[in-house]
Amino acid sequence: MKEIIPLSTIAATIKVPGSKSITQRALIAAALADGESTLLGPLESEDTRYTAAALEQMGVTVVKDGDKWIVRGNGGRITTPDKEIFLGNNGTATRFLTSVAALGTGTFQISGDERMAERPILPLMEALRGWGVDIASINKNGCPPLLIKAGGLSGGKTILPEGKSSQYLSSLLLVAPYARQQAELDVEGAILSLPYVIMTLAVMEAFGIRVEANEALNSYSIPRGIYRARKYAIEGDASNASYFYAAAAVTGGEVTVPNVPVPSLQGDAAFVALLARMGCQVNKKGDGLTVSGPEELRGITIDMGDMPDVVPTLAVVASQATGRTTIKNIAHLRIKECDRLHVMAVELAKMGARVRELDDTLIIEGKDPETPMHGAEINTYNDHRIAMSFAVAGLVVPGVKILGEECVAKSFPDFWERFALLYS
Repeated sequence: MKEIIPLSTIAATIKVPGSKSITQRALIAAALADGESTLLGPLESEDTRYTAAALEQMGVTVVKDGDKWIVRGNGGRITTPDKEIFLGNNGTATRFLTSVAALGTGTFQISGDERMAERPILPLMEALRGWGVDIASINKNGCPPLLIKAGGLSGGKTILPEGKSSQYLSSLLLVAPYARQQAELDVEGAILSLPYVIMTLAVMEAFGIRVEANEALNSYSIPRGIYRARKYAIEGDASNASYFYAAAAVTGGEVTVPNVPVPSLQGDAAFVALLARMGCQVNKKGDGLTVSGPEELRGITIDMGDMPDVVPTLAVVASQATGRTTIKNIAHLRIKECDRLHVMAVELAKMGARVRELDDTLIIEGKDPETPMHGAEINTYNDHRIAMSFAVAGLVVPGVKILGEECVAKSFPDFWERFALLYS
């Protein structure tokens, strides 16, 4: 259990680790490239370790040398592992590596922990079947564990039946250049978290494959080819930077994160614009940004369909604002590491916040001077983003205690050490 000590003000500069999302995409592209790539500043965390270990099971060599990883790609030739590929609760890797496994020849089994076995993957399975892949959910519920009898991708036209998770689409795009004929991909329904798809396209282009897409980004033509090995630098993680920007917002202090660039490949970098709407000052400083909190935050109404990972951070900031904050279009939070929409409502209410949970919306009424929020033991549900967002709440509400605080290892192993820099 980690008790958070409140702070009256903050003035800090804190560097964040490399982007988890970019690291995982770059690992896949480098693994499928022909030759040796160098990833500069990748994130070393539980999730990226799962991804790297799974790629090694498939015949790729990943050499970690501090802030530099050497990836010896296999040109798309996938080795059949001698045991199942276990990915914990790494949803991104599970979706991405399902498609990578389909490039191989032989039987692959992909599994995860108890929560991963509840997270849907059926739309991705159906799209892969359109490219000739023999894939099944072992428990017949459209969730992992999966059994793949691989024989490569036929290519041609397939349809992703829903864009509820951008990871399905990114997974298909990353492997499509290795299909036997040029691949065409259409997406039915709205694509949520679209900035992550744009990130995938940018990483693919950096490794030498340019995808053609229509204006709505729901139809893609992917040329046949092989990724080119290269040296690739990874930005600081914008999702993880959000906790430090939020710390400035709720305390009226100032925090600089020097290594999330402007502009950024990451959609979550737009979180600072939401803080600006709530009254914060945002200024460019060097290669990064400085956020200064106001005397009084104000509530906003916002569609967060494209920034799901920073919804918990925004919800905590909203609890310290004046007036109502309405966070819309976030039903996809229910299939994350936990049901984040529900968990944020429950745990904020535990602290005395006035919160309403709808099917796809979170409504937070903000501060009430007559009934201020109070401390509580926060159940993290083994979800890193719950732990880190409620750490921010503890900066202004006495008595906040984070249970299972070690879950931050999933994406930010030294979070608590860097969080402590706010006190120095």
